[in-house]
Amino acid sequence: MARTILQNLCLLYLRDFFERETDAAHPASAEKILSYLESRGISMERKALYRNLEHLRTYGMDIRLVRNPAGYYLAERPFQLSELKLLVDSVQSSRFITERKTAGLIKRIEALASVHDGNALQRQLIVRRRVKNMNESVFFNVDELSAAINEDRSVRFRYTEYNLKKETQYRRGGAFYHVSPFALIWDHENYYLLGFDEEDSMMKHYRVDRISSIRKTEEPRKGREAFEKVDLSAYTTQVFGMYHGEEEFVRLLFANHLIGAVIDRFGKDIRVIREDEDHFSVLVRVTVSPQFYGWLFNFGDEATILEPKSVRDSYREHLKKTAAFLDSRNPGSDN
Repeated sequence: MARTILQNLCLLYLRDFFERETDAAHPASAEKILSYLESRGISMERKALYRNLEHLRTYGMDIRLVRNPAGYYLAERPFQLSELKLLVDSVQSSRFITERKTAGLIKRIEALASVHDGNALQRQLIVRRRVKNMNESVFFNVDELSAAINEDRSVRFRYTEYNLKKETQYRRGGAFYHVSPFALIWDHENYYLLGFDEEDSMMKHYRVDRISSIRKTEEPRKGREAFEKVDLSAYTTQVFGMYHGEEEFVRLLFANHLIGAVIDRFGKDIRVIREDEDHFSVLVRVTVSPQFYGWLFNFGDEATILEPKSVRDSYREHLKKTAAFLDSRNPGSDN
C-alpha cells in the first residue's frame, strides 16, 4: 500500500515539476529531476524515472528530450505564452476588475505557465494611471445573474450611483428593482446587464458594478418577447455609451480617411456611398444621444450629419449649448 501511495505521489510531483519548472528554453536534466524528487522524500533510480516519464506521456503530457543541453521539458500546455500575455493584458486593462482582484487573477494566470514564463508575464506589465473599479461584488453579481439566466429566474437588486461628495447612494431611495435578466454585455470596459424591467415593462441595461444586494427570486422571467426583438450584435453599436435615446436612421458624411473608424464603429456590412473625391456617406441606425454627438464631434470638421434634418438641427443645438456653457465658465474671454 505504501509503495502504491509513493508511486502516485511521484507522478503528481513529476507533473508539477514539468508544468512549473520546464519549458523549451529550460529543459531539466535527469539529475535535476531526481534531486527534486529527493527533496520531496522520494528516492528513485534512473530506470524508474524513465518508466514514470513514459507513464506521464501515456497520460497525455508532451514531455520531450533534447540533446544539447541534455534534458527533458514539457512542450505543449493548455495556453501558449502569447495567449497568456493577452489574458494578462485584458485583466490589467479592465476597469471593472479591482486592483486587488487584478493582482490575484494575474497570479493565477502566471501559474498556467512555467516559472520562467511567469516572470516574463510579470515583466511585461505596464503600470498605467487608469481608473479601476472599487466594487469587488461585481464577481458575485455576475455569478448570481448567470445563475438566474440559466434557471429562468428574475432578480431583485438595489442600484447605486455617486453623489457630489463621491459617496455611493441608492437610486429610487433604495427601492428594489425587479428585473428579468437575459444577457450580460461587455461594452466600453464595463459589464452591463440587459434585462426586462417589470415596473416599466421594457428592456433596459444596468451597470453590473452598480448593482447591490442582488438576489434571485422564485419568479420566472418575464419579457421574453421583448428580448427576442433585440439584435444583440447591433445593440452596443446603436447604444453609444449605453445611454438611453431614440433610435433613428441617420445619414452621416465623413472624410475618406475616416473609413477605418466608421467600420470599427458600425461593421463592414454598412453601405458606403461616394459623395465626392474627398468624402463618403453612410446610412446607419444609432441611438441619438449626447454620447453619439460626442463620438461624432471627435472628428471635428471631417464628419457631420446630413439627415434627417431634425437630428442635424439637434446636433447643431447641442454644439451651441456646449459653446455657451464653455463661455459661461470663462466670462472674461473675448471669444
